[in-house]
Amino acid sequence: MKKSAETHGRDSGEFFSRRAFVSRSTAALSGLIAAPHWVRGAAANGKIAVGLVGCGSRGAWIGGLFKEHGGYEVTACADYFQDKVDAFGEKHGIAAARRFTGLNGYQRLLECKDLDAVIIKSPPCFHPQQIAAAVDAGKHVYTAKPVSVDVPGCRTVAESGKKATKNKQVIFVDFQHRTDPFFQETVKRLHEGALGRITFGEVFNHSGEFGAKAGPDTPETRLKNWLCYKALSGDYMVEINIHTIDMMHWMFQKPPLSAIGSGGRTEKNPVGDNWDHFGILYQYADNVPVTFTSKRYNDGVGELDKHQIVELYGTDGRLQTRYGGKCMILGKHLYKGGKTTTLYRDGAVSNIATFHTLITSGDYRNSTVEYGVESNLIAIMGRKAGYEQRLVTWEEILKSDEVMDPQLDGLKA
Repeated sequence: MKKSAETHGRDSGEFFSRRAFVSRSTAALSGLIAAPHWVRGAAANGKIAVGLVGCGSRGAWIGGLFKEHGGYEVTACADYFQDKVDAFGEKHGIAAARRFTGLNGYQRLLECKDLDAVIIKSPPCFHPQQIAAAVDAGKHVYTAKPVSVDVPGCRTVAESGKKATKNKQVIFVDFQHRTDPFFQETVKRLHEGALGRITFGEVFNHSGEFGAKAGPDTPETRLKNWLCYKALSGDYMVEINIHTIDMMHWMFQKPPLSAIGSGGRTEKNPVGDNWDHFGILYQYADNVPVTFTSKRYNDGVGELDKHQIVELYGTDGRLQTRYGGKCMILGKHLYKGGKTTTLYRDGAVSNIATFHTLITSGDYRNSTVEYGVESNLIAIMGRKAGYEQRLVTWEEILKSDEVMDPQLDGLKA
């Protein structure tokens, strides 16, 4: 039976039952009190023993922030490339025997019985299997977004979330903007009705290209430049734009009914097969359209780029949130807000602290998995609508069995 616009999104959770995750996740992300009990296999010095999977630039940076926190001990690392694990291992004093390489290096890391948790910062195509394996190994999981490049992978992560909760394990999906007090207050006031009736929205993620190096299209070079390949990263529409899409999803609290759009690829990006620009119309219930535009190429006017902005318009005012900029509400219910200029680092630091608190307090609700998966699916819906230049519905996305092939055959295990 077809769902009405009023019930759409509230009971469409074929992956999990919907909860009031906004209020719960806000509570989870703001100062839980640690319980006096401890975790399995904790390091001898009382710190949570953690291993890093994915030692590239972002992974190495996050691993360093875990070390700086003071409540963790980073004792193992894994990456396909030897130079990456050695650089990270040398910097943080990890023994050579606990540095693992190859596509299955993460499995050998998970065999370390003294590890309590794992940080997953590998390419997104690997996230579902690595999260599932970590849960099966009894580890808590701190994972990058997106959680998957395709819908079946999202299903796997949703199931891992359920299993982790049952097994009293934590899975945490790392979105920085949800930690910021200006973002939180802006969204809270929106949900309390500050805009009146929402009429439409505009979402932007405009920025320059990545510095990938051109070379032969081999499995190894694909993996080195994973961010530029659709099957490895999910396309920029999923890997990069999920930040802004999650901001949008946080505000609406339910998925859009459908998406339609287009896009393409310019000659400015010589590496990979991702599209570097999109224009998508997301249609929400109650006749609320939201336009989403994205570009990932240099156009000579970078200072005018609109980087991760959500603007909503209503009968009583206008809202803007901007990653690294101003969050505010104008109109009948004025909220002057403030700037989120240090969010990139502060958000990661806050999430790492929250992960520690969730583990030590025994909070296994794993609310970040729910919105992490749903935002991922909304991004996939936009990608599909753009590539196929047709209307794609939320129900169609939920039923999709399309699996993306990373084309990495021949790489060492």
